[in-house]
Amino acid sequence: MTNLSGRGAIVTGGFSGMGLAIATALAQAGANVAVGSYVAPGGVERSDAAYYPGADEIERVRSALGAHGTRIYAAHLDVRDTDVTNRFAADAEAAVGPVDILVNAAGTTAEQPVCGHSDALWYKIVDTNLTGAFRATRAVLPGMIERGWGRIVNIGSTAASVGWKDNPAYCASKAGLLGLTRCVALEGAAHGVTCVMISPTWVETELMRRNVAQVVEREGKGRTAEDAMAEIARGSPQQRILQPQEIAALAVFRCSDMAKGITMDNIQVTGGALW
Repeated sequence: MTNLSGRGAIVTGGFSGMGLAIATALAQAGANVAVGSYVAPGGVERSDAAYYPGADEIERVRSALGAHGTRIYAAHLDVRDTDVTNRFAADAEAAVGPVDILVNAAGTTAEQPVCGHSDALWYKIVDTNLTGAFRATRAVLPGMIERGWGRIVNIGSTAASVGWKDNPAYCASKAGLLGLTRCVALEGAAHGVTCVMISPTWVETELMRRNVAQVVEREGKGRTAEDAMAEIARGSPQQRILQPQEIAALAVFRCSDMAKGITMDNIQVTGGALW
C-alpha cells in the first residue's frame, strides 16, 4: 500500500540480511534503489562476525532488485572511508536520482568482552555501526533539507538499551546510533526530513548465524550453532526468531508520507523479548 514511485533510496549493507530485505521492499514499493556493501578482497582478515560478499554478488543483487522494474545501482561501499562513502552517494544519485531515502543497515559485531578487547576491533565495530551511519547521513542530508523531503532509517538493536557482557563495542555503537538518530531528526524536522531508529532483537540473518557461531565457540561447551539458534527461538515469547522481511515492512512504512509524524523515535521490534 506504500507508493514510493520516483523516490531515490540508498541502503548501506544492502547485499545481505536486513539491508537486502529492505532494498527489495523499497524496490517493490516503486523506489529507485542504490545498494552498497563492503565487497571482500581476496584473503580479507576476519576478526568479526560480518558477512562480506564477494565481487560476483554485485551482479546477483543488481539483477534480483532490477526484477522489480525500478532503477538499481549496486557497488562496493566501505562506510568507514569518507571518500568512498561520498563517491558512492554521488554515483548513486547519478544512477537513481536525488536521494530521498537513506537506510543505514551496514553493521558488524564480534564476541569479545572488555578484557582483552583490542583497539583495532573496537574501532572497526564503532566506525562501521556508528560513524559509518554518520558519514552516509552527512552525504545526503543537505540535499534532503534543500528539497524539503527526506526519510532516514537507522537499523539499531535492542543492544542500544540492553547490555551484553561480551559485546561492549556493539552495544556502545548502537547506543550512540540512537543519539545520532535524535540529533538528525531535530536537524531535519523543520525541513520535511524525518529520522528514526528501528531496533530489533535477534533477526535471522547471516550476521546472526556467524555471531551465534562465535558465541558457541567461546563457550566451548560442545553445543552447535543450530542448538544455540533453537534456544534463542525458545527463549522468545513468540517462540521464534524474527525474519528480515518483518523489519523491511516497517522500514518501508517509515519511508512513506503516512509516517511523516514519526521522527526521533526508537522503534523496538522484539516479539516481546527484552533483548
